[in-house]
Amino acid sequence: MIPSIQSITAEIAKNLSGVFFDIDDTFTSFGKIRAVAYNSLWALKDSGLRVVPITGRPAGWCDHISRMWPVDGIVGENGAFYFWLDEGERKLKKRFLDPEDIRAEKRQRLTRIRDEILASVKGTALASDQLYRETDLAIDYSEDVKPLNQTSIDRICQIFKKHGARCKVSSIHVNGWFGDYDKLGMTETFVQERWGLNLDETKERFLFCGDSPNDEPMFQYFPHAAGVKNILNFAGRMKYLPAFVASREGGEGFAEIAEVIIRRKSA
Repeated sequence: MIPSIQSITAEIAKNLSGVFFDIDDTFTSFGKIRAVAYNSLWALKDSGLRVVPITGRPAGWCDHISRMWPVDGIVGENGAFYFWLDEGERKLKKRFLDPEDIRAEKRQRLTRIRDEILASVKGTALASDQLYRETDLAIDYSEDVKPLNQTSIDRICQIFKKHGARCKVSSIHVNGWFGDYDKLGMTETFVQERWGLNLDETKERFLFCGDSPNDEPMFQYFPHAAGVKNILNFAGRMKYLPAFVASREGGEGFAEIAEVIIRRKSA
């Protein structure tokens, strides 16, 4: 059984410098950002912690989030880039792993995979946010389509892998891309380039919050990772689980985690 987030100690909380978090079904509840979750994000920020979403969502969304949310930056499309708002210049800045010509070539290769998946896996669709993506292909299996069974999800993954692409299953999409990168790798790059920190040496100063199998590398890496309650839906299919779990799901679970951290931090 995963220990409750209520068991996190004041010593851990006081040592934290920041919180990394997934968005869908971690920060959101049934596709919506509830007031309790957004207010808790502001509370984390106002408490002096750095906050950075680590998401599979597209570049278009990340542009908005970087500008409008109380965050210190964002890692998007499962680690293909990070964006941040330069507060001094009041200008959005972007750091892609691949240059534009390489991204364009990879998009062409992903088009062939897209066509094969849509033709051979009944009930799939392109994710509604695909138009705003720069680097990956997102196949919808439960956001705007009738939820598919595990066999269909596995088939989507098989097609990605057959073409030499990497893929990750989130709570709503299967995301695939070409390149040896992931959420964790770009988080390490972000921390090094933006804050001058070696994450391997400072990972105990950060907490990661997530909800699904595509967060598993983060759960494995961060000793103080926390899951919202819905992570338990995937527990039987995951090797690495978070160190703590909330008693509530989605955004309410995120708010619970934030509240405990802030309370322990100020104790």
